[in-house]
Amino acid sequence: MKKTVFFVLLILLTLACNDEKSLIISGKCQGNIREYLYLNSVNLNNPVFVDSVRINRYGKFKIKIENPEPVFYTLGFDNNEFVTVVAEPGDRINLEFRGKRLQNDYTVEGSEESEKIRMLDKKLGQTIIILDSLSTEYQAIIEKGDNPEKVSEIEQEYTRTLNEQRKHNIAFILDNLSKLSAIKALYQKVNENTYVLYQQRDLQYLKLVSDSLGKYYPGISLTKSLKENLDDEINRMYMNRISRAAEELTPVSLDANLPDLNGERVSLSGLMKDSYVLLSFWSAESKECISNNLFLKQMYELYHNRGFEIYQVNLDSDESLWKNSVRFDELPWVNVREDDPSNPVTARMFNVTSLPANYLFDMNGDIIAKDLFGRSLRIKLGQIFD
Repeated sequence: MKKTVFFVLLILLTLACNDEKSLIISGKCQGNIREYLYLNSVNLNNPVFVDSVRINRYGKFKIKIENPEPVFYTLGFDNNEFVTVVAEPGDRINLEFRGKRLQNDYTVEGSEESEKIRMLDKKLGQTIIILDSLSTEYQAIIEKGDNPEKVSEIEQEYTRTLNEQRKHNIAFILDNLSKLSAIKALYQKVNENTYVLYQQRDLQYLKLVSDSLGKYYPGISLTKSLKENLDDEINRMYMNRISRAAEELTPVSLDANLPDLNGERVSLSGLMKDSYVLLSFWSAESKECISNNLFLKQMYELYHNRGFEIYQVNLDSDESLWKNSVRFDELPWVNVREDDPSNPVTARMFNVTSLPANYLFDMNGDIIAKDLFGRSLRIKLGQIFD
């Protein structure tokens, strides 16, 4: 007998614990002509069907579901006619719908956060009515095409109304940083394509809410999704900034225009019209560079008449050393020198970090190889010309 009583008490205790986490939404629809209400859970912007409830002949309904963590729900007839509530485990929410459309006139009890959402939606609904009216008036004037001043006036009023709604949502967020209803203020839209918080700098409010709810509601699905969305938006913002910066950059031409032994300026690109050009960087003080030049003389003799040219940039600080070396080694190609070897602009442009260094350009001005020396250069030139 004692064992039976113990098990009965255990079952009752278990049921009571489960009931503490369950959610009950009940209420009444006045003037309703629909038969069912549908409940969806919403993780940010993605609704998922949970359950449905039949409305009895008196317009009353009641739905009970397991609700182990705070969740946003929509309750309504379809995707166009519904209300949003935010429910925590154990909530008992009562809704009364009095309008022709559910969201137009209803009350909510048992959930302070759901009441805040009702007020947010009410304010947004009023704004959308104004914006739609302005859009209709704007379109009518545009079609007539006879009142440009009125068009400008409507555009300004539209922007003012939109910004007023934006400021309202921002104020709400700042007043409710630790509340789940702040999420609703983040994701409200004035139309399918436009968020109320539409400016890029509004990302700061997403971060504020994400950081705050991460403290007050750690580990729940809503908080995790909010953090993921924040990371995605930040990455998208950085990528947009990079793309815009790339579009705004002045195109940089990988060209050089430097003085030769006689002080005449010679451009690298000018040689590419009829030749494959090896852009070579060197110093007369480097034994490796001198050895490479002797090999280049062989390649130049073999392929110059077939369309091979060398544009060689010297980086020596001593101009006399450069000129004497060119003449002594009888280097037959174009030999130029940085305008200021202490500030080697061309070498930096081509990211030269050691000598010798070279780039091979085709006749279109495209780099087709880099740092080819000895056998590697011989093979590449053989592929091109043989």
